[in-house]
Amino acid sequence: MKKNLLRGAMAVMLGSCILFSSCIGSFGLTGKLHSWNGSIGSKFVNELVFLAFCIVPVYEISLIADGLVINSIEFWSGKNPVADTATPTKVKGNNGEYLVQRTESGYHIQKEGESIATDLAFNEENQTWSVITSTGENIPLLKFNEGNEVVMYLPSGDQVPVELSKDGVLAFRDNVLFNNFALR
Repeated sequence: MKKNLLRGAMAVMLGSCILFSSCIGSFGLTGKLHSWNGSIGSKFVNELVFLAFCIVPVYEISLIADGLVINSIEFWSGKNPVADTATPTKVKGNNGEYLVQRTESGYHIQKEGESIATDLAFNEENQTWSVITSTGENIPLLKFNEGNEVVMYLPSGDQVPVELSKDGVLAFRDNVLFNNFALR
């Protein structure tokens, strides 16, 4: 009786994976659990917590929840229910620490201790990433073209097509540095 129940449960789980998911998903819950585990202490404490979570099946449960439920919701709705847009992430830069927070259309970036902020916003309609300054000015950065190309908008007003490949990006970088486009 137990074998039949176990086989039935496995069949339902496998069928659910096929019917409800059909994408690999971002595995946000498991990623957050792993990130949290990596930040609680020394590498020895992190390893002990990791082993405990494997023995107690916390990681296994989060993987199953991600694979069967959360990734399915993300696939069908286009939104990850585990994505944390409320908590800013601290990023250390050359000029200090910045708080970066995900927004509905992109990212809100603010230097810690300052009131001036910048937003990076993606316009899905015209496939453009822009900088929105604290004064509300909208400055386009790049536009995705069909195929394997973007158009980069330079401060000089020039628009430069760039192939989305290692060679294309390196050529753009060399072109900008050589011609000082960014300084005009």
